Amino acid sequence: MIKKEDLFGLNWEKVSKKLVDFIRGYEEGVVLGLSGGLDSSTVAKLSVMALGRDRVLGLIMPSGALDEDAVRVARMLGIEYKVIDITGIVSGMVGACGLDGGLIPIGNLKARIRMALLYYHANVMGRIVVGSGNKSELLVGYFTKYGDGGVDILPLGDLYKTQVRMLAEYLGIPKDIVWKTPTAGLWPGQTDEGELGMPYERLDLILYGIHELGMKKEEISREFGIPRADVERVEEMVRSSEHKRSMPPIPKVQGLRG
Repeated sequence: MIKKEDLFGLNWEKVSKKLVDFIRGYEEGVVLGLSGGLDSSTVAKLSVMALGRDRVLGLIMPSGALDEDAVRVARMLGIEYKVIDITGIVSGMVGACGLDGGLIPIGNLKARIRMALLYYHANVMGRIVVGSGNKSELLVGYFTKYGDGGVDILPLGDLYKTQVRMLAEYLGIPKDIVWKTPTAGLWPGQTDEGELGMPYERLDLILYGIHELGMKKEEISREFGIPRADVERVEEMVRSSEHKRSMPPIPKVQGLRG
């Protein structure tokens, strides 16, 4: 039986150095969205370690109530931050379209508005946009295309959510943020695990088994004690979200003559 607690451990000193060196290569500075959650707090800390607090801008972009943890993280790190309530922008765009698409289309719209605001600031300041997506979310497509997926670099992109928590603890991120219920803040009561249909711990075991260990679904179910239906669900999420991880398809027309 494989011990799941042994799967995700890495040398966090080496990992943090690798990520800091990676971000340091973008010396012009970064702009990032601060939600007050685990991933964005970890990216903000790594960015400060790499570039210094003066070259990191955090945008806090609530739709309604402000998450005070985002402000707390910005102040803890000593970075410049701005709060931009996007409620009016969302209402204006929905009104201009004359269509109320419901929770998911409006949630995606919020993510895309936040992306546009990040890039506007990055353009004005001559900086890049750093994203906070992790490997778990990238693999299953749990991000909005051209929304929170619209970034220049993804320092956490090769770390599963479970590993991001381990790294965050190593970096000294406050434990209440490390273990806070993850949410993208797309609608009241929305949580990441609620949308994914399972806890991150289970999702990560399945993904790690598939992508790092090359295990078959039967092996994952048996070794980790996970229902086969959950393994199949995750496999389908990976398959159906492939378009999010690829450039738009382009039909070949060169050479079509006569």
